[in-house]
Amino acid sequence: MSASLKAPVITIDGPTASGKGTVAQQVAEVLSFHYLDSGALYRLTALASLKVGIDEDDVDTLVELAGDLHIVFREGCVRLDGEDVSNEIRAEHVGNRASAIAVHGALRQALIARQRAFRVPPGLVADGRDMGTVIFPDATLKVFLTASVAARAERRYKQLIEKGFSAKLDDLSRDLQARDARDSQRAAAPLKAAADALTLDTSGLSVEQTVETVVGWFRERTARE
Repeated sequence: MSASLKAPVITIDGPTASGKGTVAQQVAEVLSFHYLDSGALYRLTALASLKVGIDEDDVDTLVELAGDLHIVFREGCVRLDGEDVSNEIRAEHVGNRASAIAVHGALRQALIARQRAFRVPPGLVADGRDMGTVIFPDATLKVFLTASVAARAERRYKQLIEKGFSAKLDDLSRDLQARDARDSQRAAAPLKAAADALTLDTSGLSVEQTVETVVGWFRERTARE
């Protein structure tokens, strides 16, 4: 078995604004693991498709585009073809486009190898919507984060305002509900908790409390092995 297959993986899945990205990054820091923001891959593909004017239903062109993207994750920054797009990919219209193109099975298939390549020693924390169900089904620990729509809309609102984007809570709530429905009902890798995932409702938890819980679960899990 290769070293990459032996590397432990923690998957953190959940709907938009459930806190999975922030939690995953901090869990990775605590454990000195690598971090994969799988959603960024779809947002990067979405951003690139918007820049060159590719229709969201032009699957073949989207797949070709995804395969040609030059992406670098480094020191908290995301670079696309050498350009720092860390903030740009977080814009709401890019997120909506990402959700729309993620329904295409061919595109998801094209990105699987890229995601699995992040599994290297000493370990990986991967966040997304199908990390535990599709990408890393043999993960050491699978976590599914949930939160109420109201709590997630408030978090998303604060994120957007901090990054200089305009936002309205009512609009965000409607968008989140629409994206939840689209993500959970799509035929290709729908959003759902893996059968062996531990579910954690973060509505009333701080980031620190959530990170502590996930790290605790991982240490308990590995101590028994």
